[in-house]
Amino acid sequence: MNRQKVVIAENLEESLNEAVACCEHDRVFILADETTERCCLPVVEGFPVLQGAKRIIIGATDTHKTIDSLAHVWDELGTGGGTRHSLLINIGGGMVTDLGGFAASTFKRGINYINIPTTLLSMVDASVGGKTGINFRGLKNEIGVFNNASTVILDTQFLKTLDAENICSGYAEMLKHGLISNESMWAELMNFDLENPDLRQLSQMVADSVAVKERIVTEDPTEKGIRKALNLGHTAGHAFESFALTRQPVLHGYAVAWGMVCELYLSCTKTGFPTDKMHQTVNFIKEHYGKMQITCDDYPTLLELMTHDKKNVAGTINFTLLGGIGDIRINQIATKEEIYESLDFYRES
Repeated sequence: MNRQKVVIAENLEESLNEAVACCEHDRVFILADETTERCCLPVVEGFPVLQGAKRIIIGATDTHKTIDSLAHVWDELGTGGGTRHSLLINIGGGMVTDLGGFAASTFKRGINYINIPTTLLSMVDASVGGKTGINFRGLKNEIGVFNNASTVILDTQFLKTLDAENICSGYAEMLKHGLISNESMWAELMNFDLENPDLRQLSQMVADSVAVKERIVTEDPTEKGIRKALNLGHTAGHAFESFALTRQPVLHGYAVAWGMVCELYLSCTKTGFPTDKMHQTVNFIKEHYGKMQITCDDYPTLLELMTHDKKNVAGTINFTLLGGIGDIRINQIATKEEIYESLDFYRES
């Protein structure tokens, strides 16, 4: 898999000019959703490098991360004269970069694409690392491919467009990066004022968070080993997220935060994660993310959803746990009873 270039932009127009120049192309297409069309495209639409680019607009939120939206993007690329030498620029959150990356990876067997993430979540997680895909049959990211963007351009000016919930959603992935990295990074994240965020400080923290993911992805681009560290909180989290699709959809980061509560509990009981640091992290999550209301009757459904996790082998649910901050334990299994205990802890914490 080609290695992607990640740019922390000081001048968005210059960074985009350089990224486009690195991709030979006959036509340029821009993919956005209805929200980023309104809030973010005005920032870039006057750039000369984008003059003549064809816009493709899809519905906003994860409910549109579907095969129907994907087919719409393919159709727009085809009717717009797209060829295997065309370029797709994805401007938006994780839904846009995931779906747009998959569309680019499969149209004409693959065209170049550039990601310009506009949410905190997409900056620190979705747009970096080459995971692309869509939801299918009610399951998160069930269909997709590994394929890096040519360039990912991070410009934290877009964070000014976000509401508090979307800041929190992205911050959950940063908290995960701190837990799998080191105590000083974790401590900084735990002490950050998330209710009144200092965007200047947050910008540096974003760069640090992306560096953690880049290091791991470079070592293991297709998730054969250590890249599974990035799935901390995601086995349970994706189950919460998929379960929510049958009720009221939730932002990805909230589901991951709730998943981390369960998986830090399992880390304490199975791999020796310090109880005090578990409670500190869980209290931070409880304060900022609340929790989804579930009952014991929902446990079988959540367990069934966990069986579809892509890390699983031969039907055995596979977790990433921690022995301590930065002490990563991949390929951990838990019994049904242990998983139910973690859900009990989640409900009661």
